[in-house]
Amino acid sequence: MPDPLAAALFSEVFMADQLARNVVSRALPKGMEISHFSVLNHLAHIGEERTPAQLAATFHVTRGAMTNTLSKLVWAGHVHIRPDWDDARRKFVAISPAGRQARDAALATLMPLIGDIVRDIGAEKVRMALPVLRELRARLEDS
Repeated sequence: MPDPLAAALFSEVFMADQLARNVVSRALPKGMEISHFSVLNHLAHIGEERTPAQLAATFHVTRGAMTNTLSKLVWAGHVHIRPDWDDARRKFVAISPAGRQARDAALATLMPLIGDIVRDIGAEKVRMALPVLRELRARLEDS
């Protein structure tokens, strides 16, 4: 028998995800996709190089999908890919200065939109929702 609470939770999560992606896609600079922004934001946040395999694992995508995203980011000048000096089979990815500027420009557009939504909902409600969303994410990652 279906669990109505579980169905309602996943229905809301799926719809919120779709709507959030639409808002973010419209706000990103021309030619930048959500996957591009996500990789740039991650690299800027961690401040370290990552291998394509590590990035694929972080974003739960195939290596092929990550290679495609990285190829577009290289073409745009947003990341640099260099060989691993100790293992020629491996490569390292780093955000470029142009990539950091593109990420910062995207954030400058996105943050007011996100901030308005949080203010409209109320900071306290958002703080209360975060632990549930984090636990949901953690359990989905483990399954």
